[in-house]
Amino acid sequence: MSGLVLKLGPKERVLINGAVIENGDRRSRLSIVTPNANILRLRDAIHPEEVNTPVRRVCYIAQLVLSGDADPKDASIQLMRGVEQLSQVLTDADSRKILNAATSDIQNEQYYQALKALRSLLPREERLLSAAQYQ
Repeated sequence: MSGLVLKLGPKERVLINGAVIENGDRRSRLSIVTPNANILRLRDAIHPEEVNTPVRRVCYIAQLVLSGDADPKDASIQLMRGVEQLSQVLTDADSRKILNAATSDIQNEQYYQALKALRSLLPREERLLSAAQYQ
């Protein structure tokens, strides 16, 4: 059986195709066998008040698609614009690789994978913003 396996801690919440599901009192594993299901761990979710940097904005758009709060076609355009803007600033080879992967995921309507790739840029962005603050 292939698919995504979610390992949930006690009382952990996850959003699956727009429905919030809360785990019980014990750790558990869920196998998601439906392809292209929209899944978001709520502990990983970016809240609206936290959308205060360029990478967070692009991640948030992908997150809105996964939560069912944004139309995928409209969001794809915004995501591609956001990735293009990020690629003008994050020019190192590793960032380019991540942004290329995110672009491919967006084009293939794999929004969870795009979000996962984009989230990996958050620590880098934080370091760059911190360094810029002290200059």
